[in-house]
Parts: sequence; structure tokens; C-alpha cells
Amino acid sequence: MADSDIETNSNHSTASTTSVHVSALDGIVNANSLFTVAVFVGITFDQPRVLNLADRTECNAGLDVERDLVVFEVISFAFFLFSSLVAQGLKLTINLLNSKETDDVFKANINSDLLRLGVVGAAGGSILGCVFLLLSMVEVIQLRLGLLSCGNSLAVHTVLALVILVSSALSVYIFTIFYSFRK
Repeated sequence: MADSDIETNSNHSTASTTSVHVSALDGIVNANSLFTVAVFVGITFDQPRVLNLADRTECNAGLDVERDLVVFEVISFAFFLFSSLVAQGLKLTINLLNSKETDDVFKANINSDLLRLGVVGAAGGSILGCVFLLLSMVEVIQLRLGLLSCGNSLAVHTVLALVILVSSALSVYIFTIFYSFRK
């Protein structure tokens, strides 16, 4: 059997491979849904001028930070939406191809390179969505705690913790994507 052929009835290991792809795509869609809701709520209820904990007025963030916040949130939303739509499209294709009955077996001809490209596209959209969500959170921190350039230790430590944790999680995510394609 060729790498691009997936039999869902007669070959159990390839059927489970298809199931794994669908499960992975489900995970991408579910995670993106949570992030998309968070971004949408952030855009909807954003009132940056209400609270600012900076001690000095020159450390207050200006309109440029507010503008960047909105831009980063919208770009993040777009990447999460892109990723979810690509993943949903792949899931739909896999499910529709696997549901076509033939005389003896269920067999779907799925180009494995195209499937991999779609999964990488969906994962890449999620990764870029997380990067822009991280950037928008840095802007929120600057709006609430003061500009990083002022050296406010609370703002700097908060951003450092955020960047370290998100970067670590994204590194693990990227590593697992590349590792899964090697197997």
C-alpha cells in the first residue's frame, strides 16, 4: 500500500493513523477556539485608560501602545481563525473521503504530502496566533503597569515570566510537530 492510501477497514494501523490525524486536528481547533474567544473578549472589553499602576506619568503608555494592542489582537485572531479553518477543512476532507463506500472496503486516497502541509499550515497558524497574542499581552502589561522602558520591575518581571512560559510551551509544541513527522 502506498503512503498516500489510507484504508479504514482492512488495515487497522492506517485507520488509526487517520484517526490520529483527525484527533490532532480536533486538538488544534479546540485550542484555537479558546484563544479566539480570549482575543475576542479582550478586544470587546478593552478599556486601557481605566487602570494604570505606573508611579510616574512619563511611564504611562500612550496611544501607540493602545494601537499596537488592537493590531496584535486582530492579527492573532486572524491567525487562529486561519488555523481553525485549515484544520476543519482537513478534517472534513478526511471524513468525507473515508465515508465513501466501495464494494469491499473503505478506502480513501489522501495525498500524505498535502495532509502534512495542511497540518503544518494549521499548526503554523496557531503558533503565529500565539506569538501575536503574546505581543498583545505585553502591550496590556505596559498599559496597566507602565512602559518597559521605564524599568518598572513589576512590568519587566511580568513580561519576562510571560515570554519564558509561552516560549517554552511553543518550543515544546514545535518540537512535537517536527518529531511526529519524523516517525
